[in-house]
Amino acid sequence: MNNSDSLNEGSITSGDNISFWIDTTPILSFEKPSQDISTEVLIIGGGIAGLTTAYKLLKAGKKVVLVEDGFIGSGETGRTTAHLTCALDDRYYYLENTFGRESAHLAAESHTAAIDEIEKIVTTLQIDCDFKRVNGYLFLHPSDKEKNLDKEFQAAKDAGLQTSLLNYTPYLNGAENQRSIEFKNQGQFHILYYLKGLAEAVASLGGTIFTEAHADNITKEGASVNGFNFNAKHIVVATNTPINDVLTMHTKQHAYRTYVIAGKIPKGTLPYSLWWDTGDMESKWVSQPYHYVRLESFDHKYDLLISGGEDHKTGQEDEEGISALSRYERLEIWTRKYFPMLDEINYKWSGQVMEPFDSLGFMGKNPGDENIYIITGDSGNGMTHATIGAMIITDQILGVKNKWEDLYNPSRITFKALGDFMKEAGNMAAQYLDWITASDVNNTADLKAGEGGILSLGLKKIAVYRDYDNTLQAFSAVCPHLGCIVQWNPDEKSFDCPCHGSRFAADGTVINGPAKTDLHKIQVK
Repeated sequence: MNNSDSLNEGSITSGDNISFWIDTTPILSFEKPSQDISTEVLIIGGGIAGLTTAYKLLKAGKKVVLVEDGFIGSGETGRTTAHLTCALDDRYYYLENTFGRESAHLAAESHTAAIDEIEKIVTTLQIDCDFKRVNGYLFLHPSDKEKNLDKEFQAAKDAGLQTSLLNYTPYLNGAENQRSIEFKNQGQFHILYYLKGLAEAVASLGGTIFTEAHADNITKEGASVNGFNFNAKHIVVATNTPINDVLTMHTKQHAYRTYVIAGKIPKGTLPYSLWWDTGDMESKWVSQPYHYVRLESFDHKYDLLISGGEDHKTGQEDEEGISALSRYERLEIWTRKYFPMLDEINYKWSGQVMEPFDSLGFMGKNPGDENIYIITGDSGNGMTHATIGAMIITDQILGVKNKWEDLYNPSRITFKALGDFMKEAGNMAAQYLDWITASDVNNTADLKAGEGGILSLGLKKIAVYRDYDNTLQAFSAVCPHLGCIVQWNPDEKSFDCPCHGSRFAADGTVINGPAKTDLHKIQVK
């Protein structure tokens, strides 16, 4: 079968906002499926998790087929800010308290190894993706306490990381007396060029990649892909959130939207580095949203300053009364405070992050399955979590015991994190009250072109959207996953489920799991 690829420049997202990477980089597409397939390993998902797993298994001599619903990198990987770090967004003192000191050491070791693995792949394949080793700096959010920085420094040292406690935060405006922890030898890269190099390596090693290839009906025998039977001995579900289960993993992790802005600064103004604050300790969200910043080379005159944060539960921005537009504005104000050299904002986008209830990703055998594997729970460290997942699952398929597999086991029960589990479960359950709350659209005639919302018709909840040609589209507002009422996302122009993070384009098409089917189309007179 030919596996010829092309650079596709078409639209890949339902919303107005796409990431800097996708906006400035052609995306890689391959053939669509045209027949039944039989293989050793079927990988579902064409982001960093799926491609890294495919590459490593092919190097080990396995026969691999990868299918991607959109194009390579068109999912959440293409919306990352591409920090490569072992400075996790949940503190090491929390990991030590929750899992024990030895497990915290394993977490640090695995994320460090993931950066090394990415660097090794870049070097081996000679991928021109602007990979750099950089230092990172963790500083206190105003709501956090100085003693917590000391605790984190000690816990990071105990975990075996190369860190220093500084009396200032380097290169941060007004932070001459703001202490920080320096994490040495972190990394960064251009994610889509990295994926392009991986995809080309997968093809050259004999792997088969299909794009615009929708997988469903996933079983231990394989999956249905665009109506064709894809049979395999091993199935790897490397999607942002698993689409093979209805419930199991979706009570263990919760979807958050995160926002990003990017603007030019004169090249040489700042050294390439990573910066993070410790997160809002007073936030209503369990994840305690934080800010994260880095530089990316733009051209010979400018670098791009990329800044993210202002997270909220997917489909629940109204819980804080802060619109998506206001979140971008708040993020810009925060960024200019610390980086006043920032010019006008050139890019804005948002992404979806899956937050595991106990802070560590879920990578390995799917609960109850012997030959179905998952990589999910990226938290704020998706690039390294995904790479760790690829390393663990490659070993498992090869019959090799991986020293990190128990730590990231999707079947684990973490008793010390049950408090956070119950808070998130309570939040999820509360969303079903949307069945009886008022709609946000009283009359479809009030909808302007490019706008959507939720309309009540008796006991029915209807998702409505007016196209730019003034055509009204209407769907059941009931998420086909587990029956929550979706909410309109004006930033991405999508309908988002506040319970488990499923997302649907303005035309009702599913664009994020765990939902497997589109919103049901209906007629509104």
